[in-house]
Amino acid sequence: MPKSGREVPLSSLEPGQKGIVVRVAGPPDLRRRLMDMGLVGGTEVVVVRKAPLADPIEYEVRGYNLSLRRREADLVYVTPVYGGR
Repeated sequence: MPKSGREVPLSSLEPGQKGIVVRVAGPPDLRRRLMDMGLVGGTEVVVVRKAPLADPIEYEVRGYNLSLRRREADLVYVTPVYGGR
């Protein structure tokens, strides 16, 4: 399990885990699309559930649910958040 403070791909989190978006990588058009969906630096993301083969993955972002393909979630880097508030 990754240590807190380390950057990991969003796709590596398990259901129920939270992460804070650090950066979005990839081609400019795809980066812009992901950022337009709310995946910008400092945003908290919660993994809601993964499909049986982990594609797609459902996330809660800014009060709404967002489904991403694994290859898209691989481009979003987060710092995992452990424990309660």
